[in-house]
Parts: sequence; structure tokens; C-alpha cells
Amino acid sequence: MFSNIGSLRAVVTLAVTILTPYQAPTANASNCRAVGKTVPLRDLPEASGVAASRRTPGLFWAHNDSGEPVIYALDSQGAIKGRVRVTGATVVDWEDIAVGPCTQGSCLYIADIGDNGGNRRHITLYRVIEPTPSDAATRPVEAVHAAYPDGPHDAEALFVAENSDVFLITKGDPGPVALYRFPRPLGSGTTLQLQRIGEPIRGPEIDANDRPTAADMSPDGQWVAVRTTHWVAFHRTADLFAGRWREAFRTDVHRFGEPQGEGITFAGSDSLILVGEAGGLLRGAGSFVRLACTLTR
Repeated sequence: MFSNIGSLRAVVTLAVTILTPYQAPTANASNCRAVGKTVPLRDLPEASGVAASRRTPGLFWAHNDSGEPVIYALDSQGAIKGRVRVTGATVVDWEDIAVGPCTQGSCLYIADIGDNGGNRRHITLYRVIEPTPSDAATRPVEAVHAAYPDGPHDAEALFVAENSDVFLITKGDPGPVALYRFPRPLGSGTTLQLQRIGEPIRGPEIDANDRPTAADMSPDGQWVAVRTTHWVAFHRTADLFAGRWREAFRTDVHRFGEPQGEGITFAGSDSLILVGEAGGLLRGAGSFVRLACTLTR
């Protein structure tokens, strides 16, 4: 289902602490390590999301957050293997992408959910059958519109469960950080109302570097990794779905040299891919980082 690209493993001592994602952990329980160097992504200066392919093992789909509705096929070294136009989609603010099951087999879920000003009346989720890297364009997308029950939010993090449930995590500006689920069945032609799960994390002083920018669920469904620009927090799925922001452990990713960390995907049970926007020494190019971690179950 996913390729395991990690060859290095870091020993993790699982220290379970009850805390919000924005408190400093009591122990540096996860020591994920970079595999190779940070790779510049010249065609993805605004790399905002990344997802591991189901259809083509070892392949990753990534996108910019503005510009043309195009997704890029990357190999495990960050090299571009294809460019595919997303038929029927437009770009307002693409912030994340996921690959998950659908009635047609494997689908891409592209999250046009960014709302820096907090004034969008609805957000859009594009769902389309997963292409191959050699395709020039996807099949026509299904556009699913949705609104929050408590007013507009900015969001950058989306993930899809194995049962096809789609979730997003708001960024906390404006409003709190919270987990929402798209109601089922997904469908076009109307605006769906998102369902909030559990209590949000409130706090006006959340640092910009501590706001969620992406999320993904592990292939075995046991973990949800939530990233910010500075760290990745690992949550047990059962806790998160029960509305408990109980962080099992986290790892610092700021040390890997991403100018602005934006995307995350599992690349196997104990491996991660990170992408980010241009900045710093990577002027004009996004970033691609491979990590190896050991998750204690």
C-alpha cells in the first residue's frame, strides 16, 4: 500500500503525556532522523501538501498552494516524475492533499481550505480517481463544498481514514485549533456542514510556528501525525477521534532546515516525507525531506 523508504531507524522511548499540541513535551520521546539531505523542489516553490500514492508504490503527489491546478509526481528522492493537471478544479488556496479509498478504488483528496482572512463562506474538497504519473490530466473532479458550524476558519491540515472518512484540523487563526469531520456521504450540489469532534484547543497566544500546517494517518490507522513548521506531534488515532488532544510524543523538524514546513505524509509504517515552501537558503525552491522514525505501539 505504501513503500517503506526508510533504512535508518531511531529508537523511540514512548513517553505518554496528556497535553495539547502546543505545550512543550516533557521528554523528547521521538528522535526521527533525516535520511539523506534536504532536496530543493524547483517546480514547487509553494509546496504545501504531499501524499503517498496507493496506485504507484514509491510515488508521492505534491502541489503548490496557488497558481495552476497541477499536481506533481515525486519519487522517493524528490525528483519530479510527472505533472498532471487536475481537470475541473480551480485554486483558491490549496493547503493539503491525501490519498484514500473511494468507490472507484484509490482517490486523491485535494484540500482547498486555506482562509487567511477568515472570510470564506465555504471551503472546497476536490476528489478524483488517482492518476498515474504519465497522465496529462486527471478525470473530472468532484467538488465537495463544506462550511464550519461555528463560522469561517483557516485550515491547512487534512487526512483520510481507511473507511473514507475525511478530517481536517483548523490552524487556530482565526478561531481555535479543532478537529472536524466531513459528513458522509460526500457529494456535490450542496454545501455540507462539517462536524466538530471534541473540544477545540483555545488560546490567543499560540505561536505561529506551533499552528498545524498538515496531517496524515499512518498506513495501519494507529497514528495521526500533525505537523507545524517546527515539529511533528504523533497522536494515537483512538484518542484523537475520541476528542482527546493527547500527544504521545513529538519530534523536532526545525533542525532539518526547512524554510517553511507545510506538508507531511507517511511513506510506510515508520517513515515520513516532509515538504515545505521556499525561503532562506532555498530561494525559489520548495523543500523535500525524508525521515525515518520508529513508532512504539
